Amino acid sequence: GLKLSDGGHLTHGHKLKAKKVSSSSIFWNSEQYTLNPKTSLIDFEKLEQKAKELHPKLIVAGASAYPRFIDFKEFRKICNQTNSILMSDVAHYSGLIAAGLYPSPFEYSDIVTTTTHKTLRGPRGALVFFKKEYEKKINSAIFPTLQGGPHLHQIAAIAVALKEAKSEDFRNYQNQVLKNIKALCDYLQQNNIDIVS
Repeated sequence: GLKLSDGGHLTHGHKLKAKKVSSSSIFWNSEQYTLNPKTSLIDFEKLEQKAKELHPKLIVAGASAYPRFIDFKEFRKICNQTNSILMSDVAHYSGLIAAGLYPSPFEYSDIVTTTTHKTLRGPRGALVFFKKEYEKKINSAIFPTLQGGPHLHQIAAIAVALKEAKSEDFRNYQNQVLKNIKALCDYLQQNNIDIVS
């Protein structure tokens, strides 16, 4: 996954030189990709080189602090070259995707994950979307491996949040999120504070 200091997420294989930090780096051999230092955009050229060298089973597209659109199509091209699974974690911008204001990962990804309590404005929870070929492995990994009984009240609340995500009010809210982001970036740049990416 994208290196944490470049805007990635702690759960995407984060590790330090002397210590593996997140479970994804403890249980699996994880490597990070980085931003291009000149453009502050994902360095797809270096990512492609690293992927061709390592042939990872999985590449994670996603971030927690990367204020640009992610090019899922470019990730797909690299995954096709290395026969890697593309998992897109869109937890921080799934509301923007639902409102049609952010590129959708679904055309390009094998697996898409998101939380429901961030920009989707629902209860704390998560959704996992996947291609049919991964159904058995993912379903059994979730139940019974990680979870037991379902929380039906939470499932109902997620359904309500997803219904609300189809409304004009929700789209207006997400438009305001983008305006707020732009205003913050403009203010920081006017005060000589660099925006990473």
